[in-house]
Amino acid sequence: MKLISLAFKNLSRHRLRSLLTILGVAAGMFLYASVETMQGSLAKATQVSADDTTLIVYRENRFCPATSRLPEHYMNTIQGLDGVREVIPIQIAVNNCGASLDVITFRGVPPEELRRYNPDIKVIAGSYDDFLERSDAALIGQHFAQRRNLKPGDKFEAVGVTVQIAGVIRSNSAQDNNVAYVHLPFLQQASKVGLGIVTQFNVKVDSAKHLDSVAGAIDETFKSDQQPTHTRPEKSFFADTAKQMIEMIGFTRWLGLGAVCAVLGLVANAVLLIVRGRVKETAILQTIGFSRKAIAGIVLFEGVLLGLAGGLFGVAGAFVFFDLQAFTVGNEGLTLALSPTLSVFVKGLLVSLLLGLLASLYPAWKATSRPLIHSLQSS
Repeated sequence: MKLISLAFKNLSRHRLRSLLTILGVAAGMFLYASVETMQGSLAKATQVSADDTTLIVYRENRFCPATSRLPEHYMNTIQGLDGVREVIPIQIAVNNCGASLDVITFRGVPPEELRRYNPDIKVIAGSYDDFLERSDAALIGQHFAQRRNLKPGDKFEAVGVTVQIAGVIRSNSAQDNNVAYVHLPFLQQASKVGLGIVTQFNVKVDSAKHLDSVAGAIDETFKSDQQPTHTRPEKSFFADTAKQMIEMIGFTRWLGLGAVCAVLGLVANAVLLIVRGRVKETAILQTIGFSRKAIAGIVLFEGVLLGLAGGLFGVAGAFVFFDLQAFTVGNEGLTLALSPTLSVFVKGLLVSLLLGLLASLYPAWKATSRPLIHSLQSS
């Protein structure tokens, strides 16, 4: 603790230099935490787990929602297959099928079936009854509402569709928090696809082990129809469809690596300058009883403190930034919410601490490798 206290006093004696170093580290760790947030959100959206029981039935050889058209009466046939628990038809209208940071997605569903199919949906503002009463009403996700500054009672227009906001919802599913749910017949007419035509069916099966068998049964049933289907687990569908978005986010790994290298170099340079600026002071400490290990320990703690302080500010700043902005990335009508988690925060702090330690190893060696007599004679 005495060595840590002494390291802190050494840093506080050069407040401006220490502050600039901390700010530089914070900038690098902000970028690192942002990259980790994107990577973590993508992994959560695409990695299939044992708890996943949802299938997406899409038109075969189609990707953008505007090109996927399936007869709504397929629902009755799908509902009768073994292993199927629930089915809901969905019509999707989206403002941009390509990768975009500001995607607007309308999902038309039978209004009376939405809450039954997805009981996780909670209305946090407005009323579900108002949604049922008006054919042009919409329930919007909380992130959607935050980005667009919308509240119950407002009107909203996009993609040629004008809706009245009946409520704001929150759900455990990131997709629900970033879309606008509207009445299925209303969206069919507003998007001019016609009644009886939907974009996809969401199917819940009895157990995750039945996903492949039910998907195969659905595609086999409709393979000879005019509108054949391609059925996949929800997360596999996301991974297959949003390839542009996945490639774009995958590239950010290089940005994260660059941020780590920048932080390493910045802390190493700052600590090395500190060591070179107090050669005689270090020699005096040795003459009054400080061992070489103690001197090295002081230098190491200085690097750790700089890295940890900058990491704390940078990672916390990334958390606040993503929470306030509620960023989403969209592709092919799918949305990926960029939401940091506790694991990102902890990982960011550990990385900044480790970088501070690694960056201080060479300066610590330099501080203790010089002969004592040469250090005392330095001007």
